[in-house]
Amino acid sequence: MQVVVPPTINRERFRVLQSQLRDRWQSIDNFDQGETDILVVPSLSLDQQELQKVKGIHHYEERLLFSLIRLRNPCTRLIYVTSQPIHPSVIEYYLQLLPGIPFSHARDRLLMLSVYDASTKPLTQKILERPRIIERIRRALRSSCSYITCFNSTELERQLSLQLDVPLLAVDPDLLAWGTKSGSRQVFAEAQVPHPDGSLQVWSVADLAIATVSLWERHPHLQRMVVKLNEGFSGQGNALLDLRPLYAIAPPHASTAERIEAITRHFHHLSFQCETETWPSFSRRIPELGAIVEAFLEGEAKRSPSVQCRITPIGKVEILSTHDQILGGPDGQIFLGCRFPADEAYRLQLQDYGYEVGKVLAEKGALERFSVDFLAIPQANGRWDIQAIEINLRKGGTTHPFMALKLLTGGRYDSATGQFYNQQGKAKYYIATDNLHKDRYRGLLPSDLMDIIARHGLHFNHNTETGTIFHLMGCLSEFGKLGLTSIGNSPQQAEDIYNQVIHALDEETQPFEERSHTFASFAPPLTWESSVLQA
Repeated sequence: MQVVVPPTINRERFRVLQSQLRDRWQSIDNFDQGETDILVVPSLSLDQQELQKVKGIHHYEERLLFSLIRLRNPCTRLIYVTSQPIHPSVIEYYLQLLPGIPFSHARDRLLMLSVYDASTKPLTQKILERPRIIERIRRALRSSCSYITCFNSTELERQLSLQLDVPLLAVDPDLLAWGTKSGSRQVFAEAQVPHPDGSLQVWSVADLAIATVSLWERHPHLQRMVVKLNEGFSGQGNALLDLRPLYAIAPPHASTAERIEAITRHFHHLSFQCETETWPSFSRRIPELGAIVEAFLEGEAKRSPSVQCRITPIGKVEILSTHDQILGGPDGQIFLGCRFPADEAYRLQLQDYGYEVGKVLAEKGALERFSVDFLAIPQANGRWDIQAIEINLRKGGTTHPFMALKLLTGGRYDSATGQFYNQQGKAKYYIATDNLHKDRYRGLLPSDLMDIIARHGLHFNHNTETGTIFHLMGCLSEFGKLGLTSIGNSPQQAEDIYNQVIHALDEETQPFEERSHTFASFAPPLTWESSVLQA
């Protein structure tokens, strides 16, 4: 008979496990010291309906493969679990990045496991449904020096931690509300960090209409608002509400009731990020996930920077990096990539705001990585108006490129300047994307990509510490989609390296009769200063 453990006991056991991270923090933080076993569970334990709107989402478990670089420590062992097997050439690619470690030595300390399940369920749930996989992991881990790392933490990850009796290096699931859209707004208010005016969380279309009108009446000159499901991923779950057509229908002298009626009808004209999204499908999620409405910040040449931080197991808030995010989609709210570091005009301000948010989260008991997304709007006086938009209590799109840079170079982030320096004191820069996507790339296998990398010299060079690191290689053949991080010794060099990759891929995917193996015809470079809208 199965014994059901009361939830309160589970929670207490989990807290005791997490307290063990305090003693292990140094070996975790300084990846090149001490014996450590790392279990990597790259599960996207988020709302599965929203995730399915992202092309190739089932390959996003590959984004944490940068963790394999931790095998540069000859005393580290690593277990990496996925839903489906990863192509061997992809694993070899990451292991070949290791400086000073024989490939075979690193490979012997890596255990790749797959549950052979392509369903849309979160990976962690698939693991929990397979006791034999759990037992195999348990036997492989040295419990006294092991921990679990994941993309995001939920009750599923907590249960896996409890079943393995291994601490989870992630936020307690009981605190996840602080990373939702409404929770973020509450933290910003407590931290006294500027953020757009908006509503509290609502659970019905009727209450959403009331909250929208209330915001409109507080700001009668608003042109647009953003309606957000309380939980979203990479900009999915956001919709744009254009108020301008309503001014003729519900003028300033209209009653509140008239405006509510007009807004309710106008919800059917929301602009969605996903082409297949409609108001009926969006509104059905509101009773399940909740929603907020927020003032849309107008302005020319807006940017979308972010700050990445962490809270250590001893409660210390640390600034890790700042980025300027690159957004796209119909209304510019989908995360496509980033560049590091953020503009020097506001990167230190981002750090200050991130630290204040971190202090509030630490007081609430949060742990490990979080990031804060902002809007930066240029002002007539030459300054920037910085407004906080949301908190991500998990790893994100800026996590893997920065960690790849850190683990490959062994360098350090200098919070005094907001820059990253390698061991020789040289500043490093990069441009990264999860979404280099062209139909002409479809059909390229991982081994084909390796051939192109070698042919065009696109690999990361350990001598110069410049070049490109690739990820999401499993997306390439089916979706024509690829992720990469191009590292340079200047912003321009990073951009040049990035564009070299595009030129090489475009050249290699031309029809055979058009190929010249020259770069006579270049694809247009990525526009880094493109106008972005609210995330």
